[in-house]
Amino acid sequence: MLVYDGDCAFCTTSVTYAEKYVRPDCEVTAWQFADLDALGVTRERAEYELLWITPGGAVYGGAQAVAKLMLSGRGAWAPLGALLRLPPVSWAAHGVYRVIANNRDRMPGGTPACALPADRRPDTMTRP
Repeated sequence: MLVYDGDCAFCTTSVTYAEKYVRPDCEVTAWQFADLDALGVTRERAEYELLWITPGGAVYGGAQAVAKLMLSGRGAWAPLGALLRLPPVSWAAHGVYRVIANNRDRMPGGTPACALPADRRPDTMTRP
């Protein structure tokens, strides 16, 4: 399962792109609609980074979640995902992921809501 921040326009746009072009073999859901307790993750972690959760309950976050997403994709995406897991590429991927995630409100498609903590965001979605 891929879990992302559904309140963030940049995140939603990125996931929509991945669903269309990478075509991962997984369920995709916004954390706002997920049973985080059942998935074994906290709200804080789900707000902080993209999450990839295996059927066995292993949780990968950030750049490693992107790598897992790509590994489950079709075509040339899988080799790119494998590359993202190898040092030193994985170290660079982590740094790039954090820069993008920390500035997602400034990214194309980002909105001011992307920068706010969840308890201060406009309530545009119904939460479970």
